[in-house]
Amino acid sequence: MADKKNNLPHNHGKINFIIEEALPDDTAIIGVSNAMKQLGDPTRLRIFWYLCHTEECVLDIAAAVNMTSPAVSHHLRLLKSAGLIISRRDGKEMLYRAADTPLAQALHRIIENIAEITCPD
Repeated sequence: MADKKNNLPHNHGKINFIIEEALPDDTAIIGVSNAMKQLGDPTRLRIFWYLCHTEECVLDIAAAVNMTSPAVSHHLRLLKSAGLIISRRDGKEMLYRAADTPLAQALHRIIENIAEITCPD
């Protein structure tokens, strides 16, 4: 095994080789970056937070956030592509909720901590 201490141009007396070995690969970083990028939009952030607490159809989400259904559908597509929400069909309706993933759960907690929001019972 090569000496990891030599991978960095400067050695400032730190053990950077341990951090360098633990550095996440591009796949992991891109997924997190994309999810955070989607939550950079206030509307998507509100929709995501809402769906962390309930499963809902487009019409009810639109009413809750005071938007049109087509606009909400656009935001839902982006959140779904980022892996933050999932959907299921119930008859003719599609119902949406937050994904049950470590990333979605962590972002939910972060949103509530930063905004000092308490989850509804």
